[in-house]
Amino acid sequence: MKNLKDLNYGIVGLGIMGGSIAKAIRQNILNQTEAKGKILACNRSIASLVQATNEGIIDQSYESDKVAQMIPHCDIIYVCLYPHATLDFLLQYKDLFKSGAIVTDISGIKGIFEKDLPNILRDDVDFIIGHPMAGGEKEGYANSDAKFFINHNYILCPQTFNKSENLELMRDFVTAIGFSRITETSCDIHDYKIGFTSQLCHVIASALVESAEDPEITAFGGGSFEDLTRIAMINAPLWTELFISNKEKLVAHIDNFQKKMEEFKKDIQNEDSQALKALLEDTREKRIRMGSIRSVKKD
Repeated sequence: MKNLKDLNYGIVGLGIMGGSIAKAIRQNILNQTEAKGKILACNRSIASLVQATNEGIIDQSYESDKVAQMIPHCDIIYVCLYPHATLDFLLQYKDLFKSGAIVTDISGIKGIFEKDLPNILRDDVDFIIGHPMAGGEKEGYANSDAKFFINHNYILCPQTFNKSENLELMRDFVTAIGFSRITETSCDIHDYKIGFTSQLCHVIASALVESAEDPEITAFGGGSFEDLTRIAMINAPLWTELFISNKEKLVAHIDNFQKKMEEFKKDIQNEDSQALKALLEDTREKRIRMGSIRSVKKD
């Protein structure tokens, strides 16, 4: 099997996630004197490329209109773009990928890849569908950090066309850059569960902020509001695409959430302390059980 320290890594999109991946590769894989691999990056912002180069994170930079020059040199390519832009990128540059290359993504939805990938990629290029469950609420390379990945979960959605040796190399890579758990599942299950654990949470946080009638109400905050709404500092174009692309599953989660909100509202309005207490106790027990699910497993 290929040695991670001898591979060339390409990063398409050097934002917070692309930058964090590049930093994690540099710190955890290519930090050895005998390492032969390099990190190549392409980005629209020249400032990010300059900063990453000056920090010693990337070995060679390419402006966005020069990405065709980078692609043929990469053994593993991370496409860190919005979901549909990722598909467009694969279609546009499919003939330039190095034979035997592994291409992967960071997108928050997966169904569109399962549907379209077989009609896009060559047989000698392996696209491994993945989702690093880590990051920060701020954008851009300046906010990237390899530490985001430590002890976090990485989701892989293996496909029938993936080569077993490439999946194993990807597992080794994910572990090497800091992730402590790998969950392997289908694209459909990924989109259903991420619709709940991520997208619904962003909708709720955003709705909570929007519901505030008094903009100065946070002067009375004690931490709860801040904890609940950190993710409301949102990348609007990205999350709009994620919400709409996963609309069936997300709307179903919103419907279930609204039903529970109505249950809480009814018990409070009716001063039904027994029902409210039972509901809160059930909530506590369920949350404890949820928190205990930390082992590596396949769905």
